[in-house]
Amino acid sequence: MDVRVKFLGGAGTVTGSKYLLEIDDFNLMIDCGLFQGPRDIRSRNWDDFPVDPATIDAVVLTHAHLDHSGYLPRLYKNGYQGKVYCTIASCDLVELLLKDSAKLQEEEAEWAKKKGYSRHSDPKPLYDSDDVELVLPNLVGFDFHERFALTDQISINFKNAGHILGASIVEVFLKGEHQSKKMVFSGDLGRYNDPILYTPDPVKQTDILFVESTYGDRSNPYEYPMEDFQRIFSETFDRGGVVVIPAFSIGRTQNILYFLNELFKKKMIPPVNVYMDSPMAISATQLYVKHHRFHKLNFAQMEEDNTFLDLRKNLKIINSHQDSIALNLIEKDAIIISASGMMQGGRIMHHLYNRLPNYSDTLIIVGYQAEGTKGREILEGAEHVSIFGQNVKVNCKVEFTEGLSAHADQDELMKWISCIQKAPKKTFLVHGEPDRTKAFKQKIEETLGWNVEIPNYMESSILFSGI
Repeated sequence: MDVRVKFLGGAGTVTGSKYLLEIDDFNLMIDCGLFQGPRDIRSRNWDDFPVDPATIDAVVLTHAHLDHSGYLPRLYKNGYQGKVYCTIASCDLVELLLKDSAKLQEEEAEWAKKKGYSRHSDPKPLYDSDDVELVLPNLVGFDFHERFALTDQISINFKNAGHILGASIVEVFLKGEHQSKKMVFSGDLGRYNDPILYTPDPVKQTDILFVESTYGDRSNPYEYPMEDFQRIFSETFDRGGVVVIPAFSIGRTQNILYFLNELFKKKMIPPVNVYMDSPMAISATQLYVKHHRFHKLNFAQMEEDNTFLDLRKNLKIINSHQDSIALNLIEKDAIIISASGMMQGGRIMHHLYNRLPNYSDTLIIVGYQAEGTKGREILEGAEHVSIFGQNVKVNCKVEFTEGLSAHADQDELMKWISCIQKAPKKTFLVHGEPDRTKAFKQKIEETLGWNVEIPNYMESSILFSGI
C-alpha cells in the first residue's frame, strides 16, 4: 500500500481545510472547507477544483464549521458522488450551516446586483439551496469511538475534539499487506476548561500527525469574561448605546449566551433585551438538547427550556430579514448577537454598517479574526472599512475578548500532542497563518525534538510506501 497526501487547503491559511489522501487507488478527502479571508484566498473557491471531484471516493469531516465543510455543495455540483462521514451531531450542524450559507450567498448576490457594487453585471452565488440538497442525503453520522470501515484496508474513528458540538479528531487506520499504520487529523482542538464542552480526547499513538496551529504562537488563557462583559455593558449603557457582538452561530453564540445568563442571574448587568439575530444560532442551540451526550450541560434544564439558558424574559429571536433591519432603530440599552463571527457576510454586515459610525455603541470582538477579514481590519485599528461598496467610519468603541476563542492555545496544543508517547514519523502543521505556524514548529522541535513540516498550498507528500 502506498499513501500520499495533497494539501488542497488549510495550508498557509486558517481556512479552506482539504487534505486529499491517495491510498493506492482510493481517494479519501479529510474536510471540505471554504476559503475565507483575503480576496486572493477567497477566489480559490471559484477556481476549478485541483482534482476531478468524480475521482474522490469518500469525504470525512472533522466538524461542521464552513471552513471545514462549506465547499461540499460545490464539490457535489461538480461531480462528487460519494458519502460524507462525520459525527451524528455534525450531520445536523452541517445541514444547518450549508442551508444558511446558500441562503446568505443568494441574498448577497441579489443585493450586490441591486446595488451595483459587484464587479460582475450579474453576480451569482458560489452555490445555491438546490446544490445543498445534493449533499444532505449523503451525510452519514457516527458516535465518538464508533470505529467503522470505509474499505477492507481503511477504517475511521472519531474522538472528541472539544471545539464545537460534535467536533472530532479523526483517526485513519490503514491495514497494508505487510504493516498496519495510523494517521491522525486533529481538526480544530478546543479548550481544556470550556464551560460547555468536554476536554479534547488524548491520542497516545500515531505514525503521521496533522495538527492545527491557529494559536500556535501564543498563550491565550480561557478566561470567564464576567467582569470584562460587566464593564463593557455598563459603560455602553451609561453612554446610551447598544452592544453588538459578531459571533459564529455554532459554539461561540452558545458560550456568550451562557455567560449572559450568569450576568443576569447575578444582577451584574441590567435586564436589557438580548437580540439573537441568527435563526441558525437558535436552531443550533436546540441541537444541544438532542445531542446532550456531547456536552456537560444539565439535560433536565435543557428539556425544560430548549435555549438551556433561562433567558426567555430577555432573549428575543429575530427570524425575518425585515425584523433584523428594524433593529437598526434601537438606540440604547440592548445587546445584538449576529453572525458571521469574522464579519465577512450575513446579517452582521448591516449592523456594522449602521453601528460602526455611532460613538455611543460598542462592538465586541470575541474570537479569532483571520487575515483579510473585516474583523481583522477593525481589530487592527482601521478607521473605516468597506461595507456594501461604501466606506464606513469606525467611530464606535471596539473591545476585544480573545479568551473566548474556541481554539486551543499553544500551551493546550503542546499538552495535547505531548500525550503521544512516541514521535510520529511526520508531523504536519496545518490550519494556521505562517508566522504562527513557524512559531509552533520551533516550539515542538525545541520541546519534543519531532520531525515537523509546514506544507504549502497544493504541495504533495509521500506518507507511506509499500506497507
